[in-house]
Formats: sequence, C-alpha cells, structure tokens
Amino acid sequence: MPGGDAREAAKTVTGSLDRLPYLPELPARGPGADMIGRTAGLLVEVYAHVEPSGWRISDRPGRDTRRARSWLGEDLDALEEFTQGYEGALKVSAVGPWTLAASLELRNGEAALSDPGACRDLAASLAEGLRGHLADVRRRVPGARIALQLDEPSLTSVLRGSVKSASGYRTHRAVDRAVVEGALRDIIEAANPARADAGPAQADAGRAQADAGAAQAGRTPVIIHSCAPDVPFALLRRAGATGIACDFSLLTERDDEAIGEAVEGGTTLFAGVVPGTDGPLSDPAGSVMGVRTLWRRLGLNPGTLSESVVITPACGLAGASPDYARKVLAHCVRAAGSLADNPE
Repeated sequence: MPGGDAREAAKTVTGSLDRLPYLPELPARGPGADMIGRTAGLLVEVYAHVEPSGWRISDRPGRDTRRARSWLGEDLDALEEFTQGYEGALKVSAVGPWTLAASLELRNGEAALSDPGACRDLAASLAEGLRGHLADVRRRVPGARIALQLDEPSLTSVLRGSVKSASGYRTHRAVDRAVVEGALRDIIEAANPARADAGPAQADAGRAQADAGAAQAGRTPVIIHSCAPDVPFALLRRAGATGIACDFSLLTERDDEAIGEAVEGGTTLFAGVVPGTDGPLSDPAGSVMGVRTLWRRLGLNPGTLSESVVITPACGLAGASPDYARKVLAHCVRAAGSLADNPE
C-alpha cells in the first residue's frame, strides 16, 4: 500500500474488503518496511543490514533489523485495532525463500542464491520465523482464518538462471526445479505445524489430503504470488500451494493447460486484472472479461468462477496514490461481484 500511516492503511483495507482483508505493507517508510527488509526481520538467527547495494546478511542484529521489526509491530498493532471481533479470512504475506535468496547478499556481496548451503539456511530460518509470525497474528485476531501469501517475483529468474551476479557480467546458475520445489514445500509445511510435526506416515497422509483439496479445516492456505511471465503452475501445485497469484496480463495460451489442470485440481487462481498504478479503470465487468474468455477457452464450467477465482490488483499498490489504491480495492470487490453474478 502507498503512504506511511499504518493505521490509515489498516483502516482502508479492512473497510474496503470484508471477505479477504490483509496485513498491509508500507515500503514508502524506508528500509525495513520494504518487502525484503520486512521479511528479513522475520528470520530466526539470521540477520541483515542495509548496504548501498541492498540488504546483506549480518553476524548479529543491528539497527536495520530492529527497525524492520518495529515497523512490522506497528503494522500488526494497527491491524489488531481494526479487526476487533472480526471472523473470516485474513491474509498476511512474506517474501518466499527463492526471491529472498536472490535478493539478500552474502558477506562477499554475492547473492545468497550463489551458495546452496546459504539457501538452505535461509529457507529454514524463514520457516521458523513464519511459524512465530502466524502464531502472533492468530493471537491478535483470534477469529481470523489466516492465509499466507509468499511473494516470489524472482522465481522465474531463479529457475531460468538469469539472476545477475554482483558484477553484472554473469548470471547465477539455474537452481534445480526439485530443489526449488522442496524449499517451497518446507515453507508450506511450516505454515501447517500440525502436519509438519507429525511422523513420516502422518506427513505422507497429510500431503495426500492436501493434494485432494485446499479448503480443509485446520490448514493454513498458502498462496504463491509471481508477477513475472512463465509462472511454474505445476511446480507450485506439487509444492503444496493452494492458490497461485499472477499478473493476468502476462499469461499466454501456452499457460492454458497448466491453468486448467490447476483449477480442476482445486487450486484457487488469484487473477491480477486491475492495474496497480494510477490510471483509468474500466467498468468492473470489463476488468474480468479476460477471465471469462479464459474459462471459455479452457472449457470450464462458468459456474465455478466465483469459487475458483479471486480478483486482485496486478501486483502491489505501493506505487499508486492513496486515492487510487482505495478505488482499486473497491473496484476489485465490484469486479468479483460481476464475475459471480454473470459468469457467462
């Protein structure tokens, strides 16, 4: 969200969205409120500080870590204030392990992505940090059903081997898809500790249940968001994602088969159809015309649209004006209503 007032952002989000409000991020406040710094503040026994080139892993917590944690605490206080008595879905977000590894620097200035051991340590630290974060949100908003969004804008680049080195003259080697999938699965299991802490047989049974459907009682839905082209739908589904969020304008007919399989398998599509920066907005029905067209092309039942699709901005709203951000949230609600009322 734009601006730097946590209370105003929480008030806007909770007042505009009665079915899926979320914990806002306000990167305009500076380092520590940005998506990388905010998630770095969640890490357990891994710390980071700001260098001219970006966030770099530290030996001990410093001013930047304390600031990140302070900003998050302020945001949580504001959310708690405006969700008194709330019962329903509530979304929180963090950077996923691969975008984190592509963005955090090691002490030598190279991305953590360059070191497989560092990637494993980051993923484990993030998993532990998210356990605590989700538990904190549940304590603050006891009536909420928490959903976790993992932001992975660098995921496609990690899989393609196109993340640049510190010098900019080469790129880091592509990470094996099985390794990428495994790290994401570990994070998703961390969001569901009852299953993650079970024995091997119970864990296998839990995975089978997760594959059968996303809306089981007691589970934390995990949405993976990628605003890059070539979203790896099949990989994310295998990792256990219950929802996949994307910039709808970047989808092509090459994605049709993967999207169709995902939707038929129970995965929710978070369709980013509304521009995230200031500009004219079409009528709500026009905003979801592409979604209706996709459903027809896939031969899916239009009646499933309201159950299978969530309408969202194309990406974050941090670059928008506060007035436009409010209009976008209201527009998404109306566009979703249009999709539900007139699926054809």
